[in-house]
Amino acid sequence: MMQAMTRFLPLLVLIALTVAAIFLDLHHYLTLESLKEHRQLLMDFVDRHILVATLSFFLLYTLVVALSLPGATIMTVASGMLFGTLIGGLIAVLAATAGAMIVFLAAKFVIGDFLLRKAGPFIQRMDAGFRKNAFSYLLFLRVVPVFPFWVVNLVPAFSGVPLRLFAAATAIGIIPGTLVFAAFGAGIGALFDAGQDVSLGDVLSPTLLGAFAGLGILALIPVVVRKLRGE
Repeated sequence: MMQAMTRFLPLLVLIALTVAAIFLDLHHYLTLESLKEHRQLLMDFVDRHILVATLSFFLLYTLVVALSLPGATIMTVASGMLFGTLIGGLIAVLAATAGAMIVFLAAKFVIGDFLLRKAGPFIQRMDAGFRKNAFSYLLFLRVVPVFPFWVVNLVPAFSGVPLRLFAAATAIGIIPGTLVFAAFGAGIGALFDAGQDVSLGDVLSPTLLGAFAGLGILALIPVVVRKLRGE
C-alpha cells in the first residue's frame, strides 16, 4: 500500500497544486489586462533585482506549464516585455521545457508503464511506430500546435519516449513560436502607452501560421522518407 502511494505521489502533488491554482483563480492573473495593469511595477522590480526577478519568473513559468494552467502564452509575452526578445525568449523556452518535463516524468513513471503493460497489440504497434519517429512527430506537434501543449506532454510519456529526446524536441520545436510572442512582448509597452487594444490574435497572422505549418511539414520529412524506403 505504501509503495503504491509513493508511486502515485508525484502525480497527486501535481493534481493537488492544479486544483489549488484553479480554486484560487490564479489563471485569471495571466491575462494581457493584468500585464498592462502591473507592467510598471514588474519592470521596476526587474531593474532593481535582475537575478531574483529572472529566477522567480523562470520558476513561475515552469509551474504554470507543469500545472497545465492556461496562460503560458501570456507568460511568454511577459518574458519578452521584461527581459527583451532574445533573453526573454530563452527564459521562456527553458522554463516551458522544464515544466513539460515535469509533466512527462510524472505521467511516464506513474501511468505510462502500466498502460503499456495493459495495452493490446494495436496500441503496442502504435507505440513502436511512435518510438521510431518520435523526434519528428514531437517536433511537428511543437511547431504546429494542433493539440494543447499539455496533451503533447502526456502522449510521449505513455509511448515510452526517452526523456532526452522529449526535452530536445520540445525545446527546439517551441523556439519559433516563443520568439514571435517574446518579440510581441518586447514591443507591447508602446502599444499600451498608445492606448491601443491589444490581443494575442494580432500576433498570429495567416502568413505566420503558414510559416509554422511549413516548418512542421519539414519536421515530418524523415518520416516520409522512411515510408518511401519501406521501413
